Amino acid sequence: MNFYLLILLAYLLGSIPFGYLAAKLHKVDIKKVGSGSTGATNISRVLGVKWALIVAILDILKAALPIYLAINYLTIEWQIAIIALIPVLGHIFPIWLKFKGGKGIATFVPAMIVFSGLIPFLILITIWVIMLKITKIMSLNNLILVFFIPFLFWLHTNSFIYFILGIVFYLIILWSHRENVYRLYNKKELKL
Repeated sequence: MNFYLLILLAYLLGSIPFGYLAAKLHKVDIKKVGSGSTGATNISRVLGVKWALIVAILDILKAALPIYLAINYLTIEWQIAIIALIPVLGHIFPIWLKFKGGKGIATFVPAMIVFSGLIPFLILITIWVIMLKITKIMSLNNLILVFFIPFLFWLHTNSFIYFILGIVFYLIILWSHRENVYRLYNKKELKL
């Protein structure tokens, strides 16, 4: 499979705004309510947990397909790393919504599973769920979770390229949560 066609596919899939579409089904403009994000967290606030889970699963799947293709058809690590990154960028900067989308967490999950390993991923998610029950602040949990990703990528793969990918993921997720960081600092962050 051609690397450049795979980049295009990964971006277009990543750009599908499932949260926005789910809200439109309910005649809601998700960009104008809650945090304004099209991701599952804002959907949970507006449409409830059921729709949030549906959106999260669809967001995970849209990122999983390009990573699956990359792992099976590409052999160069930096190319696989780029393909893993592109759906996240597509989700955060979707062409269909004037480049204003979600925070990128759900689209990051397939890369976490592949590059950190299933068992470390499950341990991290278990810790994340426990912390979420305690804090009820999704953004704080997401930022803490993503901080450990470069180290997990390194431990699982021993690859400098995937370690750098983890750092890039962290910086992108931190940037996409910049308003949340500001609200966290001022103790005004929304809870679930």
